[in-house]
Amino acid sequence: MKAMMDRQEFEAALRQIGAERYHHLHPFQKLLQDGQLTKVQVQAWALNRYYYQSQIPVKDASILARLQTTALRRGWRQRIIDHDGQEASDGQPAQRGGIEKWIALADGVGLDRDYVESGEGILPATRFAVDAYVHFVREKSLLEAIASSLTELFSPTVIGIRSKGMLAHYDFISQETLAYFDKRPVQAKRDSDFALAYCLDNARRPEDQRAVMDALRFKCEVLWAQLDALYFSYVEPAMTPPDAWRPGIGMKADAP
Repeated sequence: MKAMMDRQEFEAALRQIGAERYHHLHPFQKLLQDGQLTKVQVQAWALNRYYYQSQIPVKDASILARLQTTALRRGWRQRIIDHDGQEASDGQPAQRGGIEKWIALADGVGLDRDYVESGEGILPATRFAVDAYVHFVREKSLLEAIASSLTELFSPTVIGIRSKGMLAHYDFISQETLAYFDKRPVQAKRDSDFALAYCLDNARRPEDQRAVMDALRFKCEVLWAQLDALYFSYVEPAMTPPDAWRPGIGMKADAP
């Protein structure tokens, strides 16, 4: 790409990246939403995905520190509140954050809270991919860091399909277990609108547009790599690395 794309062409190119590379196409994702995984495999997904969830406010705080206007900081700060939650104050009720809701999801599938929060048993490839994402956001330009969040453009529809499929196919999954996803489509739409507008406004040269597209591709690879790790460790062929979680480890005391 040498010529500058207009705003519509640029947005279309970004959306095409999602259509081709977003992890809704991954075999593990399809097995998950179609009810083709065992409870053990769903537990492995819940545990490993927690590490990703736990690091989202870390990367968002890195971006927040680099934003130069009050309006931008206010807009981005809400992401951290969404994931970390907020204590009750001034007559406002406490807000349970996404991390707490994900712990509840892990609890709902039979995993022990302390074990989940400890980070033990996380697949090496999961840790490597998530840490690479955090480092990317810290080290790249602000435009690239924000662009890496554009995968949220594609998540609302996928969340609905995943939640509906899991509720339909797994008798150990309830609506309460999946409470994390209740607000995510609305939050993701709000956040992706913010990030997309920023990228469309601030990618003012062809090389800027290339950098934004490359950042989005990178983030798609981060999400894809996490599902690769789960598939090859817990599905087929099952090659679980040393020290990674195995069935029976880190279970709730009352888990069946």
